Amino acid sequence: MNPTSYSAHWLFGLSAVLFLLLTCPNTRGQSGDGHFLFVKHCQSCHRPDNKANAPLQTVLSEMSGESILAALEGGKMKPQGARLTPAERLAIAEFLSHVSSEAMEKPNPCLASAKSENREPWPREAIWNGWGIDSVNSRFQRAEAAGLVADDIPRLKVKWAFGLPHVTTVLGQPTIVGGRLYFGSQGGTVYSLDARSGCTYWTMRAPADVRTAITVSADGAVLYFGDGEANFYAVDSTTGKVVWKTRLDQHPFAVITGSPKLSDGRLYVSVSSVEEIAAANPEYACCTFRGSVVALRALDGKQIWKTYTIRGQAKPTGRISSGTQHRGQSGAAVWLSPTLDPVKNVVYVGTGDNYSHPASEWSDAILALDRDRGRVLWAVQATPNDAWNLACLGEEKRNCPEHTGGDFDFGASPILTDLGSGRRVLIAGQKSGVVYGLDPDHRGKFLWQTRLGKGGDLGGIEWGGASDDSKVYFAVSDYNRQHPETGGGLHALRPDTGEKVWSVQPPKPACLEQPGCLAAQMAPVTVIPGVVFSGSMDGHLRAFAASDGRLLWDLDTLRDFETVNKVKAHGGSINATGAVVAGGMLFVNSGYGSLGLPGNVLLAFSVDGK
Repeated sequence: MNPTSYSAHWLFGLSAVLFLLLTCPNTRGQSGDGHFLFVKHCQSCHRPDNKANAPLQTVLSEMSGESILAALEGGKMKPQGARLTPAERLAIAEFLSHVSSEAMEKPNPCLASAKSENREPWPREAIWNGWGIDSVNSRFQRAEAAGLVADDIPRLKVKWAFGLPHVTTVLGQPTIVGGRLYFGSQGGTVYSLDARSGCTYWTMRAPADVRTAITVSADGAVLYFGDGEANFYAVDSTTGKVVWKTRLDQHPFAVITGSPKLSDGRLYVSVSSVEEIAAANPEYACCTFRGSVVALRALDGKQIWKTYTIRGQAKPTGRISSGTQHRGQSGAAVWLSPTLDPVKNVVYVGTGDNYSHPASEWSDAILALDRDRGRVLWAVQATPNDAWNLACLGEEKRNCPEHTGGDFDFGASPILTDLGSGRRVLIAGQKSGVVYGLDPDHRGKFLWQTRLGKGGDLGGIEWGGASDDSKVYFAVSDYNRQHPETGGGLHALRPDTGEKVWSVQPPKPACLEQPGCLAAQMAPVTVIPGVVFSGSMDGHLRAFAASDGRLLWDLDTLRDFETVNKVKAHGGSINATGAVVAGGMLFVNSGYGSLGLPGNVLLAFSVDGK
């Protein structure tokens, strides 16, 4: 385990940033001066040599004071904000934020005249719906839907850019249906844009971050997504008005990060948690959360079943020297978008590590659940006894498990692939750096395993791979802030044997003088016929030949962009979301201030920018 970093799967958004800001091991200051309070409570965690890899003060300063204060007074940050007086909360927000009025939201409406202008209709087949397009999470867009071929890629240029105000991280991977582009944001705003022009049809505001890709109903009428408070929504796609809303878990640190799957009138949703971060507070009674998968009726949000990844509720396991009660079993969060198997009528998910001892049997595992009732049909655990939380990196380690694991979550959605002749394989990448091939028709029997990276709490495979008709592709993180030039790499494997077909290591990042610039490739991979797209923490989106890994295109997003909504915007690290290709256009988010280079732009490309 690399002791200098911690998991991207639960460090996301404003809640994670501010929890670290308020739980650093310092004595609480009494002054109302923001600078004094920041130095007293926060500076040790937000300096360049910090072990926790927390965002630097310069990154925090790009958030709006309003957003910081709102987080301190409600939602995930309310318990921490309650430890400060109103004046202290306001002082911290005012000191940290350097956002000017230029970063505010600007109107950019899709006017009636623009909607009715004579132009070719958006191709009906040009859809990217949800996380992986299809139910098996292949992240492969076929030629007729992509509208791009390999020869087009070197001619891609920016067609339009959209700036997100108040944020340093761009979270929600875009969804495209019927020429409309839908995505959520770090600040909780959900957008509906015109895919060709970037004009805005509507926006709506959720009370917490919206990191999931949005799933659209078959008729295009309803959008489904979750937020950072474990709320799940159905929203009218035309107006942005909430059709129904339900909370999927009552735990105070529960979140929804995985994009929902919709099939036969049912939604399958995974539930994860940031309680791993809460454990950094030595006074916190760690830990009680347990991951789950929930099936909902799409019509009204009624719960059909809920299956936990830990069988029973956490129980007291003993007190530490401060008198704080430890609890377990806990953790095994489900970070990813479920994979559906129509042949077996099964839902596949991967789980994360445990937060406390004792370790559980379904952590760091692949589970197969019956779609009708949610019963666990089989489970394959890749890494037993993996218990870890953020306290293991801090100066005060009271909540760190005695026998610390490696934090080897399965954060990437499994890919279900047909090998022909009646054979299939379920392919899963882990933060350990290992990719597994499992037999879905024989209770997850291991068919092969291939090591691609060193692994670690920010190592190995983070957000996911992709597959076409002949190969499966995975990018490697192996994030290391102390040695930012290391890590990264893209690999093509045979799906039947796991044998490496080709591997490509990244060039040395040109931005190494900027804090947060790294060679790590954490972003999920995207494939169209003949082309593999991989984003990097150095702000580059690269396209490689699927046949042999030759570099076809290299886009550097680390610059300012003129945006259609007049919000000042610049690119940063490409991390939690991948490239989206549909209708002859490519879309990508740029900016991940939580762990790398901050940014706040959504970019749209087309051939020659036309």
